[in-house]
Amino acid sequence: MAKSVTLTKQGLQNMEEELEYLKTQKRKEVSEKIKVALGFGDLSENSEYDEAKNEQAQVEARIVQLENMLKNAVVIAEEDIDVTTIGLGTKAKVYDFEYDEEVEYRIVGSTEANPAEFKISDESPVGRGLLGAHVGDLVDIETPDGTVSFKVLEINK
Repeated sequence: MAKSVTLTKQGLQNMEEELEYLKTQKRKEVSEKIKVALGFGDLSENSEYDEAKNEQAQVEARIVQLENMLKNAVVIAEEDIDVTTIGLGTKAKVYDFEYDEEVEYRIVGSTEANPAEFKISDESPVGRGLLGAHVGDLVDIETPDGTVSFKVLEINK
């Protein structure tokens, strides 16, 4: 059985939009590149053709990956998000003792994680360490870079 993929409503929408783009636009673009490259003649020394075929393989692989993830998607409903503890779909404002600053993380499934946007996976060390914490809790988390300490300040949807 395939592993279920936990997504927020926004994550589901983003994945569906990417799939639609790949199927409708990107496939056509790659197909055009292949046609143009075929016009260059001898395929044995045609790097444009090789690149276009590789890109086509990557696009098709991503389409299959997205379709499989969507087939096994479990969407976290907004109304099911419990803000008494940190869990999937919650935003957690924490105080980071090491950097002496407040940081707000959104806990998401691994497919939606984007550290640059402070969206961290429930499977990452910090995400896993924060799961189940309550406002006021002090949390020490082992990471590859050492122990980090947080105080939970707020939990929101």
